[in-house]
Amino acid sequence: MVENSILTEWTLCLGRRSADQHLAHLFCELLMRLSAVGRVEDNGFALPLTQEQIADVLGLTPVHVNRTLQQLRKAGLVEVDQGRLTILDWEAIKRRAGFDPAYLRPEGLRHVPIAA
Repeated sequence: MVENSILTEWTLCLGRRSADQHLAHLFCELLMRLSAVGRVEDNGFALPLTQEQIADVLGLTPVHVNRTLQQLRKAGLVEVDQGRLTILDWEAIKRRAGFDPAYLRPEGLRHVPIAA
């Protein structure tokens, strides 16, 4: 059931969100899902993906992902350093992404991201 919810959310994501909203949404979802399995520390997690791989996931070009990531950094929403992504302002990035974690069924999550 959760997989169907995620698929539906991502289908909507493709047509309705701008690149920065889409990338922010990906980061929000990763934070929530990795948090559920104890892989988040200080609102950060390992992100061993290249910008090219992220572009493939989002249906964007690597150049567009690079520019969009720079926008999120300049807005003070994320920090990327040595394969680690940190969400600097959880509430602001959720708003930017239009992220509502309800589709992930967060009531069953063991770890919840720290609001920053």
